[in-house]
Amino acid sequence: QVQLVESGGGLVQAGGSLRLSCAASGRTFGRFAAGWFRQAPGKEREFVASISWSGGTTDYSDSAKGRFTISRDNAKNMVYLQMNSLKPEDTAVYYCSADRGRGSYYYTPNRESEFDYWGQGTQVTVSS
Repeated sequence: QVQLVESGGGLVQAGGSLRLSCAASGRTFGRFAAGWFRQAPGKEREFVASISWSGGTTDYSDSAKGRFTISRDNAKNMVYLQMNSLKPEDTAVYYCSADRGRGSYYYTPNRESEFDYWGQGTQVTVSS
């Protein structure tokens, strides 16, 4: 089992930055791909970014490309999402996720169905 706990959300002005962190339990986390999703009020949860278990491959949604950076530190069982140039439309609850190690070292899932573990979420609010 893997438990995920997000932190780092908050209120920020448009153009600002936030760094989300995800702390994972479980000795095998280093072999799991990880990702971030978000859900805005009244909308479905959507993919933001993912990273292979090796950390060598990443994938981003079109809205995240060029502004967000996903990274991980397997020695610390941590995954991060650095968010820059934030916009009001980035306002959402952000969820950390992990799969069960199905893929190879470069595998970067990007669909909800490909992830098995989820955190409780952290609220990000961007004011205009």
